[in-house]
Amino acid sequence: MTLTEPVRAQVTGASAVLAVRDLTISFPPARAGRGSRAAGDLNVLDSLSLEVSDGEFVAVLGPSGCGKSTLLRALAGLLDPSARLSGEVHVPRDAGGNRLTAWMPQRDGLLPWRGALSNALVGAIAAGVPRAHAQARARTMFREFGLAGFENAWPGELSGGMRQRLALLRTCLTARPLLLLDEPFGALDPVTRRRMNTWLSQMRLTEHAGADPAHGRAVVLITHDVDEAMMLADRIVVLSERPGRIVHEVRAAGTETSAERYDREALLAALDL
Repeated sequence: MTLTEPVRAQVTGASAVLAVRDLTISFPPARAGRGSRAAGDLNVLDSLSLEVSDGEFVAVLGPSGCGKSTLLRALAGLLDPSARLSGEVHVPRDAGGNRLTAWMPQRDGLLPWRGALSNALVGAIAAGVPRAHAQARARTMFREFGLAGFENAWPGELSGGMRQRLALLRTCLTARPLLLLDEPFGALDPVTRRRMNTWLSQMRLTEHAGADPAHGRAVVLITHDVDEAMMLADRIVVLSERPGRIVHEVRAAGTETSAERYDREALLAALDL
């Protein structure tokens, strides 16, 4: 597999933040029980190519098990070492070759022994953001994320939606140019999830990614929820059943509501629903 930097000098199109070319991922046979092994590799992604431009919010939509999360882990450098890969993945990197990505999993992962503000700072400090700068930015973002007044609250004192907003704030605070969101609201109940999507659609999330002009900034969201993708994304990419391949791709129309921005029936047809 090839991992090359800088991205922007190597991809076609306007200021691409990430580029994936002919990416194929498989895993070795898993144990089937009683000491036996299943025959053949598990093919998860098949010759997938994708570019995301500066300022874009792209949703990758597909059925469960189609390789969406595997794609995100490949972008973040978090794949299991046993994975077999071919193709190219280009993501923003620093001068030392380290990935400049921030990954938000489905679960909030908040540390129960830290208060909300302290939890928010964990990723930023690990990413090398100076504590004073991270703390000042975090206090501003607590207001923007609707968490003002809860800086000293314990995770157990926050609602599910507030915990996910805090986890998203923590991800943005790393100041990485590429935000990778793996079904961030998937663990919430339907009502709270709908409210979170409405809130996030008004947030201009790409503006909270790192603002280094050398890399641009972008967001990739993984979801199997058609309405979530329609509400949040500038562009939707639909994957097939495993092994995942792109079977449909559409950019939002320049209108306000999700129903007008996308053809829902066409997306459902692409999902074979």
